[in-house]
Amino acid sequence: MNLKPHWKGEIELNPKNHSPKLLILVGSPRRKGNSAALAAAVQRGAEQVRTQVSLRFIDSYISSFLHDCRTCRLPDSECAIADQYRTLFFDDFLPADGVVFCSPVYWYGLSAQTKAFFDRTFCYYAASYSESAHVMERMSRKRIGLALASEETYPGASLGIIHQIQEYSRYTDSEFVGVVRGFGNSRGEVVNDPSSPVTAAEQLGREFFRSKYSDYRLDTQRSGRVWPSDSTH
Repeated sequence: MNLKPHWKGEIELNPKNHSPKLLILVGSPRRKGNSAALAAAVQRGAEQVRTQVSLRFIDSYISSFLHDCRTCRLPDSECAIADQYRTLFFDDFLPADGVVFCSPVYWYGLSAQTKAFFDRTFCYYAASYSESAHVMERMSRKRIGLALASEETYPGASLGIIHQIQEYSRYTDSEFVGVVRGFGNSRGEVVNDPSSPVTAAEQLGREFFRSKYSDYRLDTQRSGRVWPSDSTH
């Protein structure tokens, strides 16, 4: 069990103080659906603060579920599945400082496309891949966000998904910094949700690399305040 202090604030940029890279992954097959609308809102917010943003639809890159790596891995240890997942993973996901997963809620879980993205990472962090140690290092310590679209407003409908992303984040020593839920069924209907999830998604994008994040362990030394005493918030 890791009991080291674990207060995290703004993302630490490299010595060149580069603009952070945000990847938005859409796990819906609908290009103009509710998940896509939330993804576009995250992108707008991030671009307002000059974040480098890439938005990708997962099904443009994945055509297959995970196979048995023991039987299909190529002699050079590369994955044998002939689709574009490797491009998405190496060119977009690994270099990103943060990732927002945007998914519809299907049967109280992530879409199959989104789940397949996570499953297929195994091809490259498994010990049977020659560069697995390097891949695991680059998978770690990102900021993670989640935007969900569902027909049901019932709060428990998305708890399983939130827990999954939370555990993924902890497993990779990443920071799960925010969740946006939008409600709608017809294509793009989420913009009519009175709880204003599109506005919340824009805010998530704007503050993604600047918001404070805390995840304390039992013996963490800390003050009794979350915000400075002179805070106006």
